[in-house]
Amino acid sequence: MRLTVIGCGHLGATHAAAMAELGHQVLGLDLDPDKVTALNSGRAPFHEPGLDELLTRHTASGRLRFTTDQAEAAAFAELHFLGIGTPLGPDGAYDLAALRAAVRSLAARLTGPAVVVGKSTVPVGTAAELLALLQDAPHHVELCWNPEFLRESRAVQDTLRPDRLVLGFADRSGGTGQGRRAEALVREAYEAVIAAGTPVVVTDLATAELAKSAANAFLATKISFVNAMAEVCEAAGADVEVLTEALGYDVRIGRRGMRAGLGFGGGCLPKDLLGFGHRAAELGADSAVTLLREVGAVNTRRRERTVELARELLDGTLAGRRITVWGAAFKPGTDDIRDSPALAVADALHRAGATVTVSDPRALDNARKALPHLGYLDDPTEALTGADLLLHLTEWPDYTHLDPAALAPLPATPRVLDARHTLDPATWRTAGWTYRALGRP
Repeated sequence: MRLTVIGCGHLGATHAAAMAELGHQVLGLDLDPDKVTALNSGRAPFHEPGLDELLTRHTASGRLRFTTDQAEAAAFAELHFLGIGTPLGPDGAYDLAALRAAVRSLAARLTGPAVVVGKSTVPVGTAAELLALLQDAPHHVELCWNPEFLRESRAVQDTLRPDRLVLGFADRSGGTGQGRRAEALVREAYEAVIAAGTPVVVTDLATAELAKSAANAFLATKISFVNAMAEVCEAAGADVEVLTEALGYDVRIGRRGMRAGLGFGGGCLPKDLLGFGHRAAELGADSAVTLLREVGAVNTRRRERTVELARELLDGTLAGRRITVWGAAFKPGTDDIRDSPALAVADALHRAGATVTVSDPRALDNARKALPHLGYLDDPTEALTGADLLLHLTEWPDYTHLDPAALAPLPATPRVLDARHTLDPATWRTAGWTYRALGRP
């Protein structure tokens, strides 16, 4: 098939490359010429494992190309995917200005009938609004809402082998011949994915929009639930890791995605939690998402507790102490520092008077730009030299593979606070370290 992807940020660039990998002819559209140049050279302007390989392979094969020409994109194909970013505005609502502008531009430039497929994360009701905008097109246009469920650092895998496809239409039954054509085209685009056994959920536009917001709200709730249990464990002298293991054997609960620690961050869960709550309030359903406000509060408390525990380990004072932080990215496998719990803690320690040195395998350039007042070193062992305390805040495998016995002579005092529960307590203690972790004795 020929198809376009409009908006080539993290979502759009990954989707475009993956669609080329599935055998389609893909044209990506973005208004940023520097981004387009980078993508056409086979290089993403962000780190996502496996993406550069797909970009290089398919820009070379001719299946994949990127442009800034909106008219060219509108005329290129009948099927157009929307991957426009929807950041939160200052009032906590999604900023849909760029998405609306992209839809208006596409509608005005279409040269024939088209199917538009929305993938952006939006508040429920947006698809109906965009469908109305598309009616101004000179040709018949159908809309499908196909939310993405990508995890950063696994976005390529999640696009090529998703655990479900959700397809929302104005008439979920397919309705007119044109409506059935829309579903047929989208299914054709995902033919290889569906043939591999991926479940397909066909529904209305509003339910499809809610599928993404509700999924992220539930995932955030699961993380904050186990972190609330960590608070109780600290008060009771219990071990949250063993408690989580016991809970995880219950098939109704499951262990996956439920790990106590520093909490969630990034550009999706925190944003979607706030945006979902804001939209629920607009719809008069504010009381239905009261729980989500506490989910966010628990997540914030994890960061505050990490700072408090660091102070306890340093005999009650942070001022003048040298602290090493392992981790700047919000999660391993990415250079994304948006709402990074690790950097939030590092900055709080700095504001309390500590001298903070941060190390990270991928995210240091972004961290330096965001928080230039912190210290940065590429080598995690060099960063540890002379430190009064080590904080393990992003669970990169690079850190778990280091030998604590070899590291022990480097700091002024071998003390470690493991906020991600991926360092082995017995190994570190045997190597002479004072080991502490959130929610553990």
